[in-house]
Amino acid sequence: MPFTEQDIYHFREGTYVRAYENLGAHAAADGTRFAVWAPNAAAVAVIGDFNHWGGSSHALHPRADASGIWEGTFANLGPGTLYKYRVTARDGSHADKCDPFAFRTEVPPRTASVVWQLDYAWNDADWMQRRARINALDAPWSIYELHVGSWRRVPEDGNRPLDFRELAHAVANYVTELGFTHVELLPVMEHPFYGSWGYQITGYFAPSARYGTPQDFMYFVDHLHARGIGVILDWVPSHFPTDAHGLARFDGTYLYEHEDPRQGFHPEWSSSIFNYGRAEVRNFLISNALFWLERYHVDALRVDAVASMLYLDYGRLTGQWIPNRFGGRENLEAVEFLKQLNLAAYRDFPDTQTIAEESTAWPLVSRPVHLGGLGFGLKWNMGWMHDTLRYFQQDPVHRKFHHNRITFSLWYAFTENFVLPLSHDEVVHGKGALIGKMPGDEWQQFANLRLLLGYMWAHPGKKLLFMGGEFGQRREWQHEESLEWHVLQYPLHQGVQRWIRDLNRLYRATPALHARDFDHAGFTWIDCEDADRSVVAFLRRDAAGATALVVCNFTPVPRPAYRIGVPQAGRWQERLNSDAADYGGSGLGNLGALQSQAVPAHGYDQSLEVGLPPLALLILTPG
Repeated sequence: MPFTEQDIYHFREGTYVRAYENLGAHAAADGTRFAVWAPNAAAVAVIGDFNHWGGSSHALHPRADASGIWEGTFANLGPGTLYKYRVTARDGSHADKCDPFAFRTEVPPRTASVVWQLDYAWNDADWMQRRARINALDAPWSIYELHVGSWRRVPEDGNRPLDFRELAHAVANYVTELGFTHVELLPVMEHPFYGSWGYQITGYFAPSARYGTPQDFMYFVDHLHARGIGVILDWVPSHFPTDAHGLARFDGTYLYEHEDPRQGFHPEWSSSIFNYGRAEVRNFLISNALFWLERYHVDALRVDAVASMLYLDYGRLTGQWIPNRFGGRENLEAVEFLKQLNLAAYRDFPDTQTIAEESTAWPLVSRPVHLGGLGFGLKWNMGWMHDTLRYFQQDPVHRKFHHNRITFSLWYAFTENFVLPLSHDEVVHGKGALIGKMPGDEWQQFANLRLLLGYMWAHPGKKLLFMGGEFGQRREWQHEESLEWHVLQYPLHQGVQRWIRDLNRLYRATPALHARDFDHAGFTWIDCEDADRSVVAFLRRDAAGATALVVCNFTPVPRPAYRIGVPQAGRWQERLNSDAADYGGSGLGNLGALQSQAVPAHGYDQSLEVGLPPLALLILTPG
C-alpha cells in the first residue's frame, strides 16, 4: 500500500516499525512497487534480467517529502523476478545492491534479490492460543540449539544439508522424543559466507535460500508448532558484513553504519556497526525483529552479542573509541535502541520473549524498561557457563580447591531471568566437544558429562544445549559436516541421550524444578560447604510448596552413608540417578527410595542417609 503522511512522520521519528509493509518489493494492482531508502543517492534504478542488468529503463524516483525514499511501480516484474538496485552516488560511482527488505534471495554465492510474496495458510491457531502459557517465565524451557546446515546431512546426495521441510519432520521427531520444549536456530537469515554460521547477514528479511523458499521455512515453524515445539531465532542487530552487495555504504555514503571507524567498524569481526542513533536504522532493525515474529510466527528472538552493542570500547584499545557525551563508555544510542526494540516486541507480541546474549554484568538486562531495565525477557548466564565448565575441567582430586566455582552462581542467580547456555560457542575454535572437556578415563568422562547436564537441569534457570551435546559427540562441531550420529551405536553415548530424555521428562513434569527459576523462594541450600568431599545438596520448590531434593557428588568416590537434612519426614523417592546402569553408570543408588530418620542434620529435624554414587547427581522427591 502507498506511504501515508503518517508513515513518513513515523519513518523520520524512528518509530516506523512495520517498514517491511512498504519498503522493498510488493505486488500492486498495476505491477510490482519498489521502494528503497537511499537519501544521498543521485539516482536509483531496478536492474535484472528484464533490462540486461543495466540501464535506467526502470528508474525509481525520489519522494517529494525529502524522506530519502525512492520508489516506482513496474508491470511484468512479478514473483520470481531477480533484481538489484543500481545506486548511483553523487560522485558518479555506482554499486549494485540487494534489496535490504527483500523477502527472498538467490541461492548463494549468487546475490540477487527475488520478488516474492509471503502468502501461506498457517495451521497453528491452537499453538498461538496456547503460546502465552508455553512461553511464560514460570514454564519449563528446555532449548535445543541447532545449526540448520550441519544437524544432519544426506551423504548419498552429495552430503547436502536437509532442506527446511525435511528438517521440520526430522527435528520435530527427535526433539519430541527427547522432551525439549523449544528449538533455537542459529541465524537463518541470508548470509553470503556459510562459514559465518549465519552471523554475517546481508538478507535480513529472507530465510537462507540454501534450504528452501520462505514458505518452506514457514512450514518448518508451522510443523514444529503442530508438534508442540517453540521456535527461537538468533537475531543479529550488532553488526553487518561489508560485502559490496549488502548494506555497507549503501547509497555511496555511510548510511546504516557510522562513518568514523572508531564507531562504525568492529575490529574483532571485521564488520560494520549499525548507527543506532539514526531514526531510519532503528526503523530497519525493529521492523526486522517484528517481521519474524509476525510473518513467521516465531516464538522468541535471541539477540546476539548485546555486550558489543552496549560498550563503545568493546574489543578496542585506548584511543580506538569515542566516549559518549558524558565521557563514558556506554553506547547510549544502543541502550535506547534496545529499550525501544523490547517495548515494541512486547507491545505487539506479548506472548513471545526476547533473550539477550549479554556477557557482562550490565544491570537489569531482563527487567522492564519502566523499572530502568533494558526490557529483555531473559538473559544468557555466561558467568554460570564459564565457572561450571572450568570446575568440571578440573581433575576431581583438585575440585575441593575450586568449590566456589560450582556454588558462586547462586549468589546472583536471581538478579536476572537467566538461561543456562551450553551453546555452540563452547564447542568450536579448538575448544573441543563437551565430552572432551571432561577429565578421566572414558567411563569418568561420560559420568562427568551426565553430572554436568544433571546439575544444569537442576540449577535455577532455563536450559539451552547445543546439538551433539545430548549424546556426547566426540568431535568438535564442524559446520560442513553432519553430527556424529554413528556414535549412537555405542552404549555410553546412548546412555547420555537417555539421560537427557529422562531429565527433560522429570523437569517438565515437576514444577519445583522450573516454576520459580527466578525467585529466591524457589531455592534453598542444604549444604554448599562440603568442599573436602566435593558434595552439594539443595532444594527446589514450587509456589505450592512441593519440593525436589538435589544431591551432587563431584568426585569418583562412592559415599555409601552420606547424611543430608530434609524439611519433611517420610519416604523420599529417588526420581533420577545419573549413575543408573541405563545411562552407562555403575548402578549404585538407593533402591528407588529412602525413609527419613529423626536425626537432625543441616538445621532440619529429619535427615536421609543417602548412598551417593560416584560422579553422580540424584533427584529425590517426597511421597
